[in-house]
Amino acid sequence: MQFVYILQCVDNTFYTGCTNDIDARLARHLQGYVEYTKTRLSVELVFYCIFKNKEDAFSFEKYLKSGSGIAFRNKHFISQLLPK
Repeated sequence: MQFVYILQCVDNTFYTGCTNDIDARLARHLQGYVEYTKTRLSVELVFYCIFKNKEDAFSFEKYLKSGSGIAFRNKHFISQLLPK
């Protein structure tokens, strides 16, 4: 299984990633081992989904990082988290 996940950082930015072990990956973020999030701690897991294969997960992650994917992410996954 592969997980695509979104973290909300303390500065209200979002990090999108992909992993086969969501617990270990989240621990690495929280321990400061991930370049983008290490200066934006603490982080909170706000969304994840599971894929059966790596190719589909990587494709979805790539989409979520694109312009239209960011709009989709904001509308469907995190709109309720953003300040009004």
